[in-house]
Amino acid sequence: MREPQIDYAAVFHALPGMVALLTPDLLYADANEDFLRLAGRSREQLLGRYIFDVFPENPNDPAAAGMRETRASMLRVLETGERDTMALVRYDIEDRERPGHWAEHFWSPVNAPVTDADGHVLLIVHRVEEVTELIRARGASDSGRTRVLEAELYTRARELQDINERLRRAHARDREVALALQEAMLPAPSPVGHHRAAVRYQPAASSLNVCGDWYDLVDLPGDRIAVAVGDVVGHGLKAACVMGQLRSALSAAARVADGPARALEALGLYARHVDGAESSTVVKTFIDWAAHTIVYSSAGHPPPVLLHPDGTVTLLDRATDPPLGARPEHVPRPEATTPFVEGETLVLYTDGLIERRHEDIDLGLARLSDALVRHGRTGPEELADALLADLLPPAGNTDDVALVIIRL
Repeated sequence: MREPQIDYAAVFHALPGMVALLTPDLLYADANEDFLRLAGRSREQLLGRYIFDVFPENPNDPAAAGMRETRASMLRVLETGERDTMALVRYDIEDRERPGHWAEHFWSPVNAPVTDADGHVLLIVHRVEEVTELIRARGASDSGRTRVLEAELYTRARELQDINERLRRAHARDREVALALQEAMLPAPSPVGHHRAAVRYQPAASSLNVCGDWYDLVDLPGDRIAVAVGDVVGHGLKAACVMGQLRSALSAAARVADGPARALEALGLYARHVDGAESSTVVKTFIDWAAHTIVYSSAGHPPPVLLHPDGTVTLLDRATDPPLGARPEHVPRPEATTPFVEGETLVLYTDGLIERRHEDIDLGLARLSDALVRHGRTGPEELADALLADLLPPAGNTDDVALVIIRL
């Protein structure tokens, strides 16, 4: 039996109830027939126009809040990528036939995201349930009682919106605290010793998605440095605290361990006693300029990349082990050594730089390798900026990114 060919555009326009599509700039992309009819607007009056230019707030009502509440809901959808159901809202509409005359309306809106494979919001589905006629019908049979109910519903709706606004502000405060904590815990992005290095830490573009990723650079005796990049599971202030504990512990272990594997073994034992540290990933490298070697060990982390002067790249993936706390008992971790020559570039990073939802990690590694080949002749600072520009989505990254580049 042949599958039916569905005209989804026709389905959209025939949907019962008011449904509109808006771009991330809150411009109308489309609206179904019920939306046009009940809103009293033609398609030409909507498409390509800013929603609040088409439906401004009633200037005769100083207490009107429909525009502010609707805009806040849509911005939450763009920020979180999640559906936002609004409380009942009063939103008066100007009569197009009689300018200056405003008709009272009560709406029950839902705003939902349409996302791409990377989770970026492409469109907002704005569905509105018109309940004005229901309130008016009740008013016809019992005007006094209905008006009391109407006022009660409106008051409760405003209370819910106030609660949502307070939650949003609390979320913003938490983000500021987390960012301050991240800045205090992570070392400043400056060269280590006399070697050329660049680091970047870029929190996700949305939500309180900060402090899960981290980096560390440590001077060691002789012409050596230790470099690490890690990723804590989770987000927010709790992840920030776990990140700080793990970074500090590994930084101390690197100063006394005889290699990266032993440093990660010590960190793994410590992580067992840190709530929230389970399944964290980290890669540790010891760079020795006198011996021209890189010794490395990885606990479930994406492999560092070594860019050679001839434009080829090598993945340092010969010493990979499970993440921290993944084994019930202590087991020695593997360690590998690779030589390097002057002018090569070592790149350590977290998975936010290369991974995309519903995509094999090999594609992300290939993108990173290609970008390194294209920009590898630039200095570490320029290369770091070029990698972020090339590899992160234009609309903003959906995961934290930590990046360390060392010119060998």
